[in-house]
Amino acid sequence: MRKVVAATAAAVLLSGCGTAVPSRPGGQPPTARGTPAPTASHPAGQMETQAVERSYEQVIKQVLPSIVQINTKTGLGSGIVFDTKGHIITNAHVIGQATRVTVTLANSNAPRQAKVVKSFKAGDLAVIKVLDPKGLSPATFGDSSKLQVGQLVLAMGNPLGLSGSVTNGIISALGRTVTEPEEPPSPGATISGAIQTSAAINPGNSGGGLVDLSGRVIGIPTLAATDPQLGGGPAPGIGFAIPSNTATDLASQIIKSGKVTNSHRAALGVSGSTLIGADNQPSGVAVAEVQPGGAADKAGIRPGDVITAVNDTPTTTMAALSEELTKYKPGTKVKVKVVRSDGSTDIVTATLGELQGD
Repeated sequence: MRKVVAATAAAVLLSGCGTAVPSRPGGQPPTARGTPAPTASHPAGQMETQAVERSYEQVIKQVLPSIVQINTKTGLGSGIVFDTKGHIITNAHVIGQATRVTVTLANSNAPRQAKVVKSFKAGDLAVIKVLDPKGLSPATFGDSSKLQVGQLVLAMGNPLGLSGSVTNGIISALGRTVTEPEEPPSPGATISGAIQTSAAINPGNSGGGLVDLSGRVIGIPTLAATDPQLGGGPAPGIGFAIPSNTATDLASQIIKSGKVTNSHRAALGVSGSTLIGADNQPSGVAVAEVQPGGAADKAGIRPGDVITAVNDTPTTTMAALSEELTKYKPGTKVKVKVVRSDGSTDIVTATLGELQGD
């Protein structure tokens, strides 16, 4: 699992859920057609429970054939069938450095060979393609912009290699920004607009489906929280998913162009690492490289500089800088505070560029 830090809760760590070994408006469950009126032997509460159970059963039967297991030489995860041509959406950290993987369908024990089309590491998303697409069952994707906190959802995937597993919960929050630490095979991605869910997400769920009670995939489970106070053990009921609108947009670009051509995300055009100060606390982002012609280059930021704030918001870590940049669109002008290699402090104006695909 990948550990990350949530922007909204510094005490909570997060972990990517790969592993090495239809909702009605307001989130109310649909009522099955032909449900008899409540009687003394079938009280209303019992009938409502039965209706929810039937909804779960119907959704699982509908969606589970679209959820696959992905195995690499170093681990396993999940994926969602995107089209009949063999394209499957998953997380970049599930794929890691692999160029070839094996895919097992929900209705078959025979693994199929697949190639990696492209990974967009900055958004922890990847597309693979099964070489033999016969019998693939594409999922139906919903509009994640219409989600409501409190909606019932199901998380489907292959936690710990237990294929076709399903957990349930609600949408706990919307619009979260979460960042993974950059440690293999995690790409250190920052996910903006993430869906927070109480549905249990475990190692192996990464790349699977977060599904509403209409049988529509509305998110890609990617991160699960861990609690430092429990020694890094699971923090129940806190998981995060990439919104379906983001996933389908990026996947469509990869399929069409072989890479992400429009990330819709701002970039400063630097690479670096968190600088630890004399007090053993993070003190800024030490710039290692500057993209030629990028926003930082044009603003006069150079290797050796330390970025400490953007628009007066402290950026004491690389994660904090990445999360701050998600607030802006490409083309936005921002004030960047830097400490030069000679110890002097400067504030420069940078016009943000666009985050590019790998």
